[in-house]
Order: sequence, then structure tokens, then C-alpha cells
Amino acid sequence: MFEARRRKTPADTHATPTSATRLTRVTKRYGDGESAAIALDQVSLAIPAATFTAVMGPSGSGKSTFLQCAAGLDRPTSGVVQLNGHNLAELSESELTEYRRTRIGFVFQAFNLLPSLTVEQNITLPLRLAGATVDSASLDSVAAAVGLTGLLRRRPAELSGGQQQRAAIARALITRPEVVFADEPTGALDPDTALEILQLLRQAVTDLHQTVVMVTHDPVAAQHTDRVVFLEAGRVAHQVDRPSADQVKRVMSELRRVR
Repeated sequence: MFEARRRKTPADTHATPTSATRLTRVTKRYGDGESAAIALDQVSLAIPAATFTAVMGPSGSGKSTFLQCAAGLDRPTSGVVQLNGHNLAELSESELTEYRRTRIGFVFQAFNLLPSLTVEQNITLPLRLAGATVDSASLDSVAAAVGLTGLLRRRPAELSGGQQQRAAIARALITRPEVVFADEPTGALDPDTALEILQLLRQAVTDLHQTVVMVTHDPVAAQHTDRVVFLEAGRVAHQVDRPSADQVKRVMSELRRVR
């Protein structure tokens, strides 16, 4: 489905990290004093490049805050967040904005497409915001990969929910980012369409060697990933490699009982 693209490996250059995303003793605190709420508590985690990782946990466990800090959407109170070896704390706000625009892809539950733009314009928006040239061959390749050939002139309102999420995935992939962060990407979709979206994300990892980090509450979605990281009370409570839906359900049940 996707045109294969080879990323550099550690054997190619000593400067290339094996982890696409690394959090080291990351804490995020909201407020001060006794009323302060700790959303992340000394989280240390490395996410290998070219893998599909799910982040799960009970409500209030820190999933959304994890994604926001890992993706550079919010700065942690303390600790270090690195993307492809770059310490995000060392970037100014303008540099961080540019980094997110060109080096990170985002997929959200609500699609976040601009209704006044065509599908093509939505997909290529990150490139145009960065002042980059839109390569028609790359656009056609990404559109074909996500099943949107022939729909590029339509506007989001003329698409189904699944097609809108495909457009959002294409927008996330068009810059060939280092990491794609997906926040409940199948939450607004019916089961059959959700499966198609998960298969697209899985193929982005397998065929493009893309790194995908997905926050989800769905054990069925999680079983499409290489690893599930479970958060509880802002800490990494458990990890499961090559998960099955039943394994994920058992761990989630145990975490809820602990609460």
C-alpha cells in the first residue's frame, strides 16, 4: 500500500538514535502547593523507532498529558523529552512550533480538518505553512496509500468519517515526520472503519518504517500495536509486547481494581 522508504539505522551513523522518542524522569504538575495536581510523575520511557506503541490507562492516569509532553505540545515541569535525539527543552517557542510542523505528525479523534479547504489543501497544509514545495508525486502517492485518490477536490463535509480520518493520516504523513502521535484516532468511527484506520497506521509502520504513538482506550485497537504502555496515577505501571485484546483487558481490569 505504501511506497517503501528506508530510514537510517544506527549502523548508518553514530548520531542516529535507536529511540524515536525518549522521556527521562518527566514530571508534569498543574498548580502549586497542596492543591497541585501531578499528571505525570517521574516518567522514563523510550519508544523505539519504526514501532507502533499504544498508551493506555484508566481515566485520569495521564495519557493525554503524556502525549502532549512527548509531542512537544506542552512542556513538562521537569525532566527531559527527546525526539530523534533532540532535547525539546532547548528549543525556543518558535523553534518548537517549526519542529512540530515539519518533524511531527498528528492524528486526532476529531480529525481537525479545516472545512473551508479541499482534501488536497488539508493534506498539504503542513508543507505550505512551512514554506515547502508541494510535490505532486508525493501527494498522489500518499493520497493513493490512504485510499483518497479521486477525492482530493472535495471538502471535508463531503466525506465520510472514515475518509476524513484518512485525510488526517495523509496530512500527518505528508512531511515524512519522525513520529506520528495519534490521540484516540478511532474513537469517533464505527468498528469496521476503525479497523481500516488501524490497518493504515500499522502499514505506515511496516512499510514506511514510521514511528506511531497512539493513545487509546480500546483493547481491540491496542492489539494492532507492537507494545502497550499502561499508565496509572501518572506513572508507567506495566508494559506488554505483542499484545492481544484479552491481555490488554486483563491489565486494564487490574489497574481499575488497584484504584
